[in-house]
Amino acid sequence: MTQEHRGGGRGWSAARKGVWSRLRFTSLRLRLVVVFGLVALTAAVSASGIAYWLNRESVLTRTQDAVLRAFEQEMQNRAGALPEHPTQDELQRTAGQMANSSQRFTVLLVAENPEGQTVYGSSGGLNGFSLGDVPESLREAVTERQKVTSNNKYPHHLYWQRIVEDDTPYLVAGTELIGGGATGYMLKSLEPEAKDLSSLAWSLGIATGLALIGSALLAHAAATTVLKPVQRLGTAARRLGEGKLDTRLRVSGTDELADLSRTFNKAAEALEKRVADMAARDEASRRFVADMSHELRTPLTAITAVTEVLEEELEFEGGGIDPMIQPAVRLVVSETRRLNDLVENLMEVTRFDAGTARLVLDDVDVADQITACIDARAWLDAVELDAARGIHARIDPRRLDVILANLIGNALKHGGSPVRVAVREEPGDDGDASGGSVVIQVRDHGPGIPEEVLPHVFDRFYKASASRPRSEGSGLGLSIALENAHIHGGEITAANSDEGGAVFTLRLPRDVSAAERGEKAGDEGAEGDA
Repeated sequence: MTQEHRGGGRGWSAARKGVWSRLRFTSLRLRLVVVFGLVALTAAVSASGIAYWLNRESVLTRTQDAVLRAFEQEMQNRAGALPEHPTQDELQRTAGQMANSSQRFTVLLVAENPEGQTVYGSSGGLNGFSLGDVPESLREAVTERQKVTSNNKYPHHLYWQRIVEDDTPYLVAGTELIGGGATGYMLKSLEPEAKDLSSLAWSLGIATGLALIGSALLAHAAATTVLKPVQRLGTAARRLGEGKLDTRLRVSGTDELADLSRTFNKAAEALEKRVADMAARDEASRRFVADMSHELRTPLTAITAVTEVLEEELEFEGGGIDPMIQPAVRLVVSETRRLNDLVENLMEVTRFDAGTARLVLDDVDVADQITACIDARAWLDAVELDAARGIHARIDPRRLDVILANLIGNALKHGGSPVRVAVREEPGDDGDASGGSVVIQVRDHGPGIPEEVLPHVFDRFYKASASRPRSEGSGLGLSIALENAHIHGGEITAANSDEGGAVFTLRLPRDVSAAERGEKAGDEGAEGDA
């Protein structure tokens, strides 16, 4: 009696798809470590999954084939030796003998006794393996009679199925003897194999974790090796931007980063040379302007004295100057004054550029200072002053006079009368008026400043109209006013009023000496941090 077996197993794995949100990292090192970690994790999980699946199939298939062969052999030898209608005792004894095979499985035999009744014999006793433990689909497949053909020589076959009960896997198989007789079922626990597979899964999981940790460490080491030159390059670029033009990188190796370091060094060297050349030219220009101004002062002093005598002769009735040349004399007097102002302004600019301008501080009443400036230039009829007495500030009176003269004179020359000068106080951040600012606004009633001119009103020698390149002014007045404000720690801004006209706003600290002490303390703190 020869039998063959066919089987069908159920898959234990299912595919799942997850949605990953895109992560953005600001650190290149972190991104490198994460990428290395993901690659290592993917490789380790893939290798572990393949290894687990192959070992699982190998273990289960080997155990299953051995058990099914043993059960089939027992059915042929022992169950096949039973009579066609055995008694229950015979079934019970045979089931026990079959269960004592090398595979140690549990057996259930089902047959009809001589009286035609269905009897059962189980190796586990009456409370052991029963027909209710066998899946219904398996029972139907075992008892179903197949049609005998050239490709199917037997009406019955051996069928098997893996089931899980109480978290324990089992192998269930069944077959019916050909030609009549008992039907046998077998139950085999796969718990030892499941434990082995669980141990294998834990081992693979630990190996995956170690591989992930190792890859993260390697990625960190690689990132440090690669990014350290980049960090040095960033530090060098930052120092170069701070004005430390002698910054250079140490070059080692022949890779791309070494080439980048060489390129940086060449660029820094070229930049240092260009800046040095520009500084030399700038210094030469400043020295030329200073020398020229000083050289002009001596002949200009003599010329000024002569023009003053000529001017007195013009004002004296019956003087000896021919009326035909009086216009020329007046032109010489006016141009000499203009040249004198230009030389004085150039010398002032030179002092600012050289950093030799110094403040001579004094406590002044701002309203009195403005009144003195207006009175000295005979502007009382053209200027309206809105300033309360008692607003004191510790500033340089001479430089404040220069600022006010330039702002008010510019408003009278290019704006429209009347010119209004207003003064107000602004408290400090802590609410203390003594630590606040003094704000002086000079407003005219002219057409205002064109929008394209506003950004350039404080530029040296800037002319608002190219058709009038020459005017009574030197083109340095507002620039000098701004430099005087800066040396006080203040600022001047220019804007157009909504009501018409231009508004120049001067903001100075009430105590320049206190502001200077605060700046020095801040600079020392910054140097200490560096």
